Amino acid sequence: MKLISWNIAQRKEAWRRLLDTDADVALLQEATEPPPDVASRIEVDAEPWHTCGDGSSRPWRAAVVRLTNRVQVNWLTPIPLEQAVGGDLAVSRRGTLAAAEVTEPGGARCTLVSMYGLWESPHRSTGSGWIYADASAHRLVSDLAVLIGQQSSHRVIAAGDLNILYGYGEGGSEYWAARYGTVFKRMEAMGVPFVGPQAPNGRRAEPWPPELPAESNNVPTYHSTRQVPAQAARQLDFVFASTDLVGRTHVRALNDPSDWGPSDHCRVWIELR
Repeated sequence: MKLISWNIAQRKEAWRRLLDTDADVALLQEATEPPPDVASRIEVDAEPWHTCGDGSSRPWRAAVVRLTNRVQVNWLTPIPLEQAVGGDLAVSRRGTLAAAEVTEPGGARCTLVSMYGLWESPHRSTGSGWIYADASAHRLVSDLAVLIGQQSSHRVIAAGDLNILYGYGEGGSEYWAARYGTVFKRMEAMGVPFVGPQAPNGRRAEPWPPELPAESNNVPTYHSTRQVPAQAARQLDFVFASTDLVGRTHVRALNDPSDWGPSDHCRVWIELR
């Protein structure tokens, strides 16, 4: 089974690029409603194209999209946390998490999850101008827990743009490195560790960012509006897989400038071998 995880940054052209790949399923973030010429060739759930929260207009969401008939997909309906009952896929914020049970070509089943770490701000009483996404990422980890029903033998692949860093903090901040690290530790504790992308499965940042530790294997997956793909320096996109799937899961960042695509995030290729 071949997957793509991609924050398509609300770009219609990115939908069309998906059709040119050999992927069976796409795990998308910041996805708007697909254009008609694409919608007729894919399958996706019937959730509204909207992400809830704080009164902002966000006409986009996370989505699990079937691209080929080599797999069967059963979408799981997200239910707002305050309305959910036992056994539901309760989500803290609709639009930030999408999940589906997928049957691979060989007949095995696994659960695929697309995740988006939404930016948030401190309470007005702090007088702070910070923005952060680790709080959203922790909510995603909590929401994901409902899909883990035993200590081992579960089969989950979760991927997406978490808007956090792995192994360090902005500008070398130990404070932010510690906060971000707790997200990865919680996922590993649930039996769904981080599996990539990491070098050599993707192009390293060049020149090497001063904030990035020398021993890091991070590969850039995002460039800012002031950069082009060749200048991308930060990895914001991550893939996690159940321990039983780690040996089968190959992850690569398609982050070469010639292969980047129309979004500010590159595609992340995931293959279950």
